[in-house]
Amino acid sequence: MRRWRTLLTPPDSGVANMALDEALMERSAESGEWICRVYAWSRPTVSFGRNQSARRHYDKARIEASGFDVVRRPTGGRAILHHREVTYCVTAPSDDAGGLHESYVLINRLLVAGLRSLGLDVSVAESRVQPMQPGPVPCFDHPSSGELVAGNRKLVGSAQWRSEKALLQHGSILVDDDQHVLTTLVNDPQAEPPPAATLRDLLGRAPSLDEVGRAIFSAVATDDPAVTPLELDQHLLDAQSRLAEHFADPAWTWRR
Repeated sequence: MRRWRTLLTPPDSGVANMALDEALMERSAESGEWICRVYAWSRPTVSFGRNQSARRHYDKARIEASGFDVVRRPTGGRAILHHREVTYCVTAPSDDAGGLHESYVLINRLLVAGLRSLGLDVSVAESRVQPMQPGPVPCFDHPSSGELVAGNRKLVGSAQWRSEKALLQHGSILVDDDQHVLTTLVNDPQAEPPPAATLRDLLGRAPSLDEVGRAIFSAVATDDPAVTPLELDQHLLDAQSRLAEHFADPAWTWRR
């Protein structure tokens, strides 16, 4: 049986958020726990996927002039603007998670259950949906197979990264759709992406971070009735501080 822990954290910087996600990944590798974190971002932040070619496609000076922070995620995928959204993170020991598809199915099942408890008609994109190809098109341009949609519009964009001992999957759940702003930050003109699904549009209101967190955690409790909250102890904070140096380094952010 999976042993789950849950963690709801207040809005923080992109560097701090990515560092804590990876610190939780390290904890899962050591403890064998599955950890579900829900959080937000204290400043509008553009995040690049682990292997995305940011230097080629995005104008660094224009991003800075817009007042946005920038960070590179440990996971793959394309650029996301973290501003009016809620982010989830799941870490788990690799030996207990099965293959990539199996772990995606499990995590998606919990996300779907949690979001449906809010009153959302959400489902998993069908396998015929084509994956996004490399390039500057924002993450929310269209759903790929296995991502969460409302109707035919993408609501949750997710990505997963694995080490030998643990996995990290995190994703963005849009409250409002401001992803089109990313097309103004690229070197070459891009068409605006079609409107994405949002919590405000689907619910007629914007749920709070706490409300979304409680909904997702309630679904986690169906997988592990003995789930307990996780505290940010000194070990985690020290790991976050250590890893923050990596995510704050421009050589990582603009490495490609």
